[in-house]
Amino acid sequence: MVIVMAAGATDAELAEMIGQVEAAGGAAFVSRGVSRTIVGVIGHEDVLESLDLGTLPSVSEVVRITAPYKLVSQEHHAGTSTVTVGGVPIGPDTFTLIAGPCAVETPEQTLAAALMAKKAGATLLRGGAYKPRTSPYAFQGLGLAGLRILADVRAESGLPVVTEIVDPADIDVVCEYADMLQVGTRNMQNFPLLQAVGSAGKPVLLKRGLAATYEEWLMAAEYVAQRGNLDIVLCERGIRTFEPDTRNTLDVSAVPMVHRMSHLPIIVDPSHAAGRRDLVVPLARAGIAAGADGIMVDVHPQPEAALCDGGQALHDATLAELAEAVATLPALLGRRSAVRMLP
Repeated sequence: MVIVMAAGATDAELAEMIGQVEAAGGAAFVSRGVSRTIVGVIGHEDVLESLDLGTLPSVSEVVRITAPYKLVSQEHHAGTSTVTVGGVPIGPDTFTLIAGPCAVETPEQTLAAALMAKKAGATLLRGGAYKPRTSPYAFQGLGLAGLRILADVRAESGLPVVTEIVDPADIDVVCEYADMLQVGTRNMQNFPLLQAVGSAGKPVLLKRGLAATYEEWLMAAEYVAQRGNLDIVLCERGIRTFEPDTRNTLDVSAVPMVHRMSHLPIIVDPSHAAGRRDLVVPLARAGIAAGADGIMVDVHPQPEAALCDGGQALHDATLAELAEAVATLPALLGRRSAVRMLP
């Protein structure tokens, strides 16, 4: 059940409504938006049936939702929501390019990648300061030093920062430097981490797990939403299949399926799906054609020297190809390029 509070409802009225829910044996989770406050109510069927919250003057609407993912479902909010990151919209009317180095290595490398990304049409900068890797001997990221580099590059390039968080203990320090928190595929079902980022007050980019179903992915998003944060963008980055010639298999059908099931915007990461530079642009085109709200790609000024995933990073001719696709294809579907909305 979802409760939409009336415009102008006071904190005391909200507390009174939550008190009634808890007294009946249910649990309430508050999401405060710009124009309205929404409360998700969880409980057994008999608990929900016993509540008569629609009669309260502070309540505008009571919506019964059958999907197990209440707050992120289409039943809760029809259409696709827009999530704004540092003034950059990600949603149904725009197409957003997020690009940058998979891992932050040096200030010079990160700035060069950011300027390359911006020239190609990117309006958000991705870069990893913390890098969870399959091998414990692989480059694990620069940590705090990497976050500081990202902040400096943001100031010089004007691109808001998207970066991964892997430990709830790092929430405060990552939030100090990042505009959007990324939860990677290995952490999609790290429930304490999902709850922590949901309470952090920052937009969240949630990647799909290697073998996650759509419902499992949306239930992971629900953990974030339950903490009062509906500024969630989903990212399809490929799933594990039997095919050995690509790192993963990009599930393009995830884009229209998520749009049918959820109001959250969805982007595609063709770099980590393919793991091969020659496939990134074709897969990006497929994501655009399927209706993705954006794409996220790896960019590096010297891929051959990259400390992480250099084989999939775009540069020179391949980046120019991507820029052409981003400049032309979304417009055919009625989308405009995302731009930073100045205050």
